[in-house]
Formats: sequence, C-alpha cells, structure tokens
Amino acid sequence: MKSSAKNLFLTLTLGLLATGAALAQTSGRISYEATQRVDLSKVHIVINGQQVKPGSPDFPADIPETRSFGLNLSFAGPAGKEEREGGGMTMRTVTMNGDGPAAAPQMTNFARPFEEATYLDLANRATTTVLTVKKDDASTTYRADAPVPAPTGWNLTGQTKKIAGYTCRKATVPYKKETYTVWYTTDLPFTYSPVRELTPDKGVVLALESEQEQYRAAKVDLKPVPAAEVQPVATAQKVTPAELKDLREKTLADFRQKMMEGGGMRFNRN
Repeated sequence: MKSSAKNLFLTLTLGLLATGAALAQTSGRISYEATQRVDLSKVHIVINGQQVKPGSPDFPADIPETRSFGLNLSFAGPAGKEEREGGGMTMRTVTMNGDGPAAAPQMTNFARPFEEATYLDLANRATTTVLTVKKDDASTTYRADAPVPAPTGWNLTGQTKKIAGYTCRKATVPYKKETYTVWYTTDLPFTYSPVRELTPDKGVVLALESEQEQYRAAKVDLKPVPAAEVQPVATAQKVTPAELKDLREKTLADFRQKMMEGGGMRFNRN
C-alpha cells in the first residue's frame, strides 16, 4: 500500500514538473484579426466648435458600421504581453458653403496621445495594464493590476474544429446581453482570451464571435521571445484600474481639445 501511494505521489510530481517545464519552455506569438461594431455614441463629431451627437440632422451618414484591427499576444513561459495594432484617431475636415460641401473631405490619421500595453501573468490569471502618457517633451508611465475574471455560464458543446493548426472546442457563453461563441484549444500550456471576461478555466481562445465583435487567430508562431519583452516596466507608477481609466480618458479629452483648437476633428462651415 505504501509502495502504491509512493508511486502515485511520484507520478503526480513528475506530471506537475512536466507541465511546469512545458510552460517554461513555450514561447511565441499569436496574431488575431478582430472586427468590432462601431458604437456611434462614442464617435466625436464637431461642427463649428460644437459636438454633434447621433440623431442630429448634421450627424454624418457615412460613418463605417465596423472597424478592424490586429491584436498580438507575445508569450514566454508564464508571462505574456498583449498589444493592439491601429486604434489611432482620424481627423476629417470638411469645408461647407451654403449648398453643402465645398470640397472633398480631408482625412488625416493621428497616433493616440499615449502608449498602452497589457502584460499577463498566465500562471496566476492576472493582468497589468501599462499606460505611458506623453505631454510636450515629457512622459509618465502608470500601471494598474487586476485579476482575470473567473469563467461563468460556459456551455460546452461536442463540436470541434481546427483554427491556426490547433484543435479547438466550442462553447457558448452569455456576456453583455448576448451569447458569444467561443473556440478554445488546450494544446497550448497556458490560459488566455483576447476578451478577458471570456477566459476559460483552462485553454487558449483562438476565436470568438457575437453580433458586436469577432476575434480569430490568424497565426500561432512558436519561436523564441525574450523574457524581458513580456515583463512590465518596474518603474511605473502604480494606480488603481479606475484611476488608470480616468487618466486615459482625460488624456484623450485634452488631445481632442487641442486638435479642435488647431483646426482638427471638426467640420468647418463658411
């Protein structure tokens, strides 16, 4: 009996060591393609210095219904870094006369007035969001830590399919008053989802979709990633998630105001 218990303990120990070793040795990048429906209530349109809201006769009818962007996850052992491609701001200037536009709209793209990245503790289901705010020639870096929410309401199905070369299982999950379809694989030795609230108990989400948004992994590339690349800067000023949100929104509001003062993000009427 003692021998059997000893063998069982040894087997469990070796299994845990093997799992830990696999996690420590795995590194690479996952590239997602994403599409989200545009929330018109968050689109800022300014005409003659006044903000125009959806429903107004002056609100443009040609705002795109969706926007597309890329999302990249770099991972090395138990740590990861999530970065979003795109997401800048677009200025459209239209000169109007009494009969309508006097010329074609002029489009100008601007980078956001801050840099933002999310770092992940893949072993302990935690995130660190790092925000670097640029002002004049100086910059200040902040960080906010938060846990990854525990999964709730997951309904697993028997369906499977291949995504980016990995066998994925299908689940449906209620979230934001919708039912999301989630495809995840357990063939990678960590847990992750591009939508934090849709993170499974175990596994990596390679695709998810709803009426409002879609994410799909285009490529999973296992290759060396420097450990330092997926670690947050140690000198960042620590704040709460709510304080970080306020800093982000204030920085955006100040940037929009400067653009309007300089002739940006507005429709000009002669």
